[in-house]
Amino acid sequence: MKKIVTLVLAALTVLTLAACSSTAADTKTAEVGDLAKKAILVVSFGTSYNDTRALTIDAIEKAIADEYSDYEVRRAFTSQIIIDKLKERDKLDIKNVDQAMQQLVADKVGTLVVQPTHIMNGFEFDEMKASIEPYAENFDSIIYSAPLLSSVEDYMTLIEAFENEIATDVPKDTALVLMGHGTEHFANATYAALDYMFKDKGINNIFVGTVESYPDLDTVIKHVKDAGFTKVILEPLMVVAGDHANNDMAGDEEGSWKTAFKAEGFEVECVLRGLGEFSSIHDMYVQHVYNAINAPAEE
Repeated sequence: MKKIVTLVLAALTVLTLAACSSTAADTKTAEVGDLAKKAILVVSFGTSYNDTRALTIDAIEKAIADEYSDYEVRRAFTSQIIIDKLKERDKLDIKNVDQAMQQLVADKVGTLVVQPTHIMNGFEFDEMKASIEPYAENFDSIIYSAPLLSSVEDYMTLIEAFENEIATDVPKDTALVLMGHGTEHFANATYAALDYMFKDKGINNIFVGTVESYPDLDTVIKHVKDAGFTKVILEPLMVVAGDHANNDMAGDEEGSWKTAFKAEGFEVECVLRGLGEFSSIHDMYVQHVYNAINAPAEE
């Protein structure tokens, strides 16, 4: 009996050692990049409109690169449709997030800062992080910077940007209607919060709505009408003035915001420019990179 117990214990010992060996092999730390090599990956949804891309995404990337010359600034788009279209039409080779991460690993970058140009922490932001996380073990550190509107301070800074740069030429008797994208993500509350904060600041002629969620077009038209305005300026609350701005907002087809407001008797002007065209918005992204780099280390 004692011999059997000894044999069983010996067998268990062998299995345990084998299991430990297997676990050690499976959890072996990946090779980490050179700590001295630092990069900022600027992640945007993207646009196939070359003119607005030059004025917005390119300008944001340049502002970040100018401020952080000790970092290499790289680009990734999240829209594969746009990436494919630009490659076929313009022979532009723009990487998606996965491809950009593979290149960063191959180049042995050790410190990575990820700066999304998204308006808020919605599905696009979540999916971006999900694409990046599998590569985390290849870096000494990955630091996520914040989208444009991520704090009360961001809202106030954006409102100041409208007061001091973006909407300085809007007459007081005219409603400036900002068209955001909208999402089913809970972060969609960003739009209603921004609208509320404009009013709380005493700016009663700026209204915020969305294409795909709340506040929707009908709600915005009602609010503008109730406020007594007869003239409106439509402008995108988006980094780039792309497809939504050109078609859903300023298009001549039935159902666009322009035709809907005209049908209600409003005098309508459309302004096709993205938020990314303004230096105050560039400054916000630059500040977010600074905040991310200099955030206290988690204990």
